[in-house]
This record gives sequence, structure tokens and C-alpha cells, in this order.
Amino acid sequence: MMRENTALATGMVSLLLLFSSMPICQAKLGLGEPKVSCIEFYLHDLLVAEKPTAVIVAEANTAKASPTLFGEVVVVDDPLTKGPELTSKVIGKAQGLYAYSSQSELSLIEAMNFVFTDGKFNGSTLTVMGRNPVLHKVRELSINGGSGAFRLARGYILKQTYSVDLTTQNAVVHYNVTVLHY
Repeated sequence: MMRENTALATGMVSLLLLFSSMPICQAKLGLGEPKVSCIEFYLHDLLVAEKPTAVIVAEANTAKASPTLFGEVVVVDDPLTKGPELTSKVIGKAQGLYAYSSQSELSLIEAMNFVFTDGKFNGSTLTVMGRNPVLHKVRELSINGGSGAFRLARGYILKQTYSVDLTTQNAVVHYNVTVLHY
């Protein structure tokens, strides 16, 4: 019993030291106090266009026969704009990939970097990953980090399909981002 209590106490002290040193690390890095930013933009996923921004790079032999496209992988370099029109001001790009990952529903696994090229966050990135059940009205993805103004970022994204062309599968998606950063 004494040995277990000593191990527990040692573990608790280690955790306290770790968490109490975090503000010191923040100060050493010059990060300051955490901030919360809310950002809205539109992503344009263009599979069929003069210059496509989404390209199928891998496909299981059964993907085309699957009602959920299970096994298809798409790499993207999609524009991010202030408004839903493609002619709206471009504020960045979504670069990464998504894969159709469910045999029972239209659902994607997404891994992307949002690279901001204009405005307050120019030169900064957000790293995003999560499950996207496409037919749900609102989907939520995790923010797992970032760079520049978004160093040590964490947060979430709520996304909604704004429009989709069922013939081309080109889509416009509205993003509502809530991010905690330093």
C-alpha cells in the first residue's frame, strides 16, 4: 500500500510540474495569452473544371460500383473565398486529401491544411482532420494545429454544403471556424 501511495504521489507531482511549467514555456516562446478567432469562408471543390482543384488519385476496383464511392481518394488544392461565388475574394487554399471511407453512408475522412494567403492571417495555416458524413446538414471537424498566427492551435469547424452540382460533383462548402491560438 505504501509503495502504491508513493507511486501515485510521484505521478501527481510530475503532472503538477508539467502543467505549471506550461505558462513558462508560453512566455519563453513569446506566445502571450490565448485568443479565440472566428473565421468564415467558402471552399470550392472543383473536380470538373478547366483547371480542376480536386483530382482522384487512387481508387479501389470496387469504388465505382459502390453507392458510397468507398475506396476513392482525392487530393485537393481548393480555393477558399470570402463569399460563395468563385469570383469572390480568395483568402487561401485548402491543400490535402479526402477519402471515401464508409461502406454504408456517404462519408469522408479529411486531412487538410488551410493555407491563408490574404488578410489578418496571411502566411498562417490551420491543420484540420476529421470525419465528414456528407449528407448531414452540419458536419464538425477538428483543428489539430497550425503555424504562424495559429501556432499551437486547437478548435473545431462546422461546415455545411452551400451548393453541389450532382453531374460534376463540384461543390461549394461553407466553413465556420472557431480556433484557440496564441
